[in-house]
Amino acid sequence: VQLVESGGGLVQPGGSLRLSCAASGFTFSAYSMNWYRQAPEKERELVAGISSTGYSTNVADSVKGRFTISRDNAKNTVYLQMNSLKPEDTAVYYCYAPAQTYWGQGTQVTVSS
Repeated sequence: VQLVESGGGLVQPGGSLRLSCAASGFTFSAYSMNWYRQAPEKERELVAGISSTGYSTNVADSVKGRFTISRDNAKNTVYLQMNSLKPEDTAVYYCYAPAQTYWGQGTQVTVSS
């Protein structure tokens, strides 16, 4: 199993980023996927989840209306579109495959002026 995140970086408050997580080593289309984040000195928290088909999604209250999770099963990739970013969104963002209990290496998102 391999999960490779990309798309993080430095962005100003109010800006947008799209994170990608490319999966391999398992039948991606058969499983739900999650995005988590961990800010310095804080516990890792669930940000968003998506069903295997992509028809069902959920996001944390803290990002509702700003973040959207999606997936492309043809590309074995899950995305996290992040809009209206705030400084408190600064964290390392991780892709997680719950059925495989496997984490990606994480990608840093920093929201700062």
